[in-house]
Amino acid sequence: MTTYLSKEEEKQRNFAAICSLVVGIALMLLKFWAYNMTKSEAIRSDALESIINIITAALAIFVIYYAAKPVDTDHPYGHGKVEYFSAAFEGGLISFAAFYIIIEAIRALLGEYELHKLDQGLVIVFAAGLINLLLGLFLIKRGKKNKSTALKASGYHVISDFVTSAGVVTGLIIVHFTGYIWLDAVTAILVGLYLAYTGFKLVRESVGGLLDAEDIELLKELTQVFQKCMIPGIIQLHHVKIIRSGYYHHIDAHIVLPEFWDVALVHEKVNEFEKQVIKHYNFQGEMNFHMDPCRRVYCQFCDLENCSIRQEKFVKKMQVNISQLRSKEEPEEFK
Repeated sequence: MTTYLSKEEEKQRNFAAICSLVVGIALMLLKFWAYNMTKSEAIRSDALESIINIITAALAIFVIYYAAKPVDTDHPYGHGKVEYFSAAFEGGLISFAAFYIIIEAIRALLGEYELHKLDQGLVIVFAAGLINLLLGLFLIKRGKKNKSTALKASGYHVISDFVTSAGVVTGLIIVHFTGYIWLDAVTAILVGLYLAYTGFKLVRESVGGLLDAEDIELLKELTQVFQKCMIPGIIQLHHVKIIRSGYYHHIDAHIVLPEFWDVALVHEKVNEFEKQVIKHYNFQGEMNFHMDPCRRVYCQFCDLENCSIRQEKFVKKMQVNISQLRSKEEPEEFK
């Protein structure tokens, strides 16, 4: 079963990405204005991160367009994995900016410099931070709604920008009341360390998506969907694997079916089950099944009526659980 993003969903993705770019440019200009006014290393660290926001927002516009392209002969699983490349690139840029900020802050700490018009600079950075918070929440919401890894990554990055702005404001308030100018450079170093952590985390998660690392939360969600969509004759599911390509997922699974069903009936029932699963799943996609014939020990868990080979009465349906889906084989007691 193959479905794609609707025109409305694509429109919402593009609108969110363009908003991120426009707001990012405006906030970067504000922060550099505040830096030129105050000569604060902490504010400069915040402004430098805004450059990364602009680069990644511009990249996100292309990535969202490319990821929305449908499956073709060259890309049978779609183009969605480009979003993981985008997120990894963004994480790398954040980490690079973090190290640059730390180095420059250390140089400033070892030298001498003065701060100017700190009150006005604080107001500007505080206002920019609040705007970033609202923008980040907006991007994350749109990213989750439209299953966009790129939008969610940008949203979390913008939220991290808000956190750095809050840290800068806090540090400069302390500088203002204590008069210890060296705390400005220390604040910049702390901001850099936080950004380094954020960038590393983003790269690690993106690499996991590129390598299709097992996602336990996704399997838990799929467990509930399978349980809800079970139809008579489908006895058990195991060895479930998910290939994530942005909003589009390819799901492989082993499925236990009555051994006397013919090919036509298997095709009909499996198609019915797949449609129900994709309908209730939070992502679009397709499923591919390896068929396993039932064994007599399954009789008490099989609710199929008028079974000609039944040896035990039906007792209850087998509950779908995580350990069952992760298992590469049928449970030992049913072999």
